Amino acid sequence: MLNPNGYQAKRSQYVQDAVLSATPAGLLTMLYDRLLLDLARAGAAQESADWAVASENLLHAQDIVAELMSSLRTDVWDGAAGLLSIYTYVRQTLVGANVGRDRTKTAECADILEPLRLAWHEAARTGAPAAPAMAAATATGAPRSLGVLGVG
Repeated sequence: MLNPNGYQAKRSQYVQDAVLSATPAGLLTMLYDRLLLDLARAGAAQESADWAVASENLLHAQDIVAELMSSLRTDVWDGAAGLLSIYTYVRQTLVGANVGRDRTKTAECADILEPLRLAWHEAARTGAPAAPAMAAATATGAPRSLGVLGVG
C-alpha cells in the first residue's frame, strides 16, 4: 500500500502524463472541467466564508480563463470574437467575485460556462465541429479550418 506521499506522487505523474498526451480537444475539455471544478469549490468556500480557499480557487479559475483567451484563434474563426467577449466578461466577473466575496458572481460565471463546457465535450466526443453548439453560445458563427474545436 502506498503512503500518502507515494499516492500523491503517482497521482501527479498520472495527471502530467494525461496532459502531455492529450489532443488539443482533450486539453480544452480538461481546462473546462477544471474551471468548473474551481468555481464549484470557490462557491462552496464562499458559502462557508472560507475566503482563503475561495480566493485560491477563483484565482486559479482566472488563470484558466486567461489561458483559454490566449489560445483562442480570433484570426481564423468567425465565432472567436464572441467567445473572447464571453471570456473577458467572465474573467472580470471572477475578479469581482473574489474582491467582493460575492457568491452570486461565482455562480453567474458557472452558469455562463457550463453550456460551453458541454458543447466542447460534445464536439470532442463526436469529432464534429462545435459550430452548432458554439453558435448558440457565441451568437456569431462557426469555426473554419481549425480542427474539431476551433483550436489549433
